[in-house]
Amino acid sequence: MKNIIPYGRQNITDEDIIAVVETLKSDFLTQGPRIAEFEEAFADYCGSKYAVAVSNGTAALHLCVLALDVKKGDKVITTPITFAASANCVRYCGGEVVFADIDSETYLLDINNVRNLLERSPKGTYKGIIPVDFAGRAVDLEAFRKLANEYDLWIIEDSCHAPGGSFEDSNGEKQICGNGKFAELSIFSFHPVKHIASGEGGMITTDDKDLYEKLLQLRTHGIVKGDEKYQNSIEFAQGVEESQISNLKSQVYPGWYMEMQDLGYNYRITDFQAALGSSQLKRADEGLERRRELASQYYEAFKNSEFIKGQSGEIDGHAYHLYIIEVDDRLGLYNFLREQNIYAQIHYIPCHLMPYYRDRGWKEGDLPYSEEYYKHCISLPMFPTLSNEEQSFVIEKINSFYAGS
Repeated sequence: MKNIIPYGRQNITDEDIIAVVETLKSDFLTQGPRIAEFEEAFADYCGSKYAVAVSNGTAALHLCVLALDVKKGDKVITTPITFAASANCVRYCGGEVVFADIDSETYLLDINNVRNLLERSPKGTYKGIIPVDFAGRAVDLEAFRKLANEYDLWIIEDSCHAPGGSFEDSNGEKQICGNGKFAELSIFSFHPVKHIASGEGGMITTDDKDLYEKLLQLRTHGIVKGDEKYQNSIEFAQGVEESQISNLKSQVYPGWYMEMQDLGYNYRITDFQAALGSSQLKRADEGLERRRELASQYYEAFKNSEFIKGQSGEIDGHAYHLYIIEVDDRLGLYNFLREQNIYAQIHYIPCHLMPYYRDRGWKEGDLPYSEEYYKHCISLPMFPTLSNEEQSFVIEKINSFYAGS
């Protein structure tokens, strides 16, 4: 098989292209109606009250910590097995990142490890938790919510890998990632390898109206528009002396007026990106079903293999952004697969061992389960347009590598 098989790939259809072209021909390329349409559809998909579309997943994380008022020195707990942005957003605000280890079976942030951190410090030491639905497996946010409430912590759910993913709560009910029931804020990414692709782009979901309005303000330079929100006087807004205000027929804020009330950012998404995202969202369930089929086939292929130390498996509610196996001689397998034009990937180098975080005191041995996972993990091709023939080729080459070894 000569064609390259990547670990992830976008699926752009004619319907997607039509949606984007129609928007390019419309009156709005940005700050137009397609953004609100996408936000409403995505909130409905997750089951949340509100959604805010932004320029990318990293911007979404940054806006979340800003909205939750993270300040210099505030301590926030997260996992080291994630893309660096999950941790970096705290540093953007001057906060301190504290990594907790993962559960070796689920690859998710270990709630017992988090509890141990909290119990060893006075209440008030930590401000929040950022659990990650890593690879598409949903964190048990009900359990994390209970723990967070004990210590007066907020939760940001990093669900970039898991739109449509879910976990079962203590009542046996399915809880969709990003539904706003347990986390103050949840974030998603629309990078091309994700479930929903818009080129770049991100989304924040929440059930909290105050946070929602704060996010809207921070997304656009900290600027607000609306009479009931203004802080400056009407006469100032109209550009007249106070003594003249009684002579004006209309004592209202003029249409041009707006106020910058906070230090925000330009984290807006464009209308044509939102159009693409909305079009992709219509096929989200179809893509998720295909990912689960592929995961089932990987699991069946490897479940009795002696060289497999661990794998993503068949898990109810898993969204399968990634399918991970753990093996010995991971480097050998990685290089062999690339020789076969199979571009598997490694997710992730533990954040706490990146030079930036080593400079802040983290070292090898601090998080043994995360470090052991990294020595063996490899992400196999996983995307809806991966054919059965291509997947069989991947499985065949992995088996042949270890048979030859």
